Amino acid sequence: MAKKILRRREVEARFGVSRSTIYAWMASGDFPRPVRLGPRAVGWLETDVERWLHTRNGTGWATK
Repeated sequence: MAKKILRRREVEARFGVSRSTIYAWMASGDFPRPVRLGPRAVGWLETDVERWLHTRNGTGWATK
């Protein structure tokens, strides 16, 4: 089964946050690191993002 990659804009839309928030979460170790797709492109494995979301059970986060 192919792994789905979420691009930054998809992650922003899913959580309703800005790019700076995503990178701040990563800097604090609170969000999965992206995988490099090319010299200037990254994305997140959907499974990593979903796993991260499930660890926040009951914190009010919901996907759109």
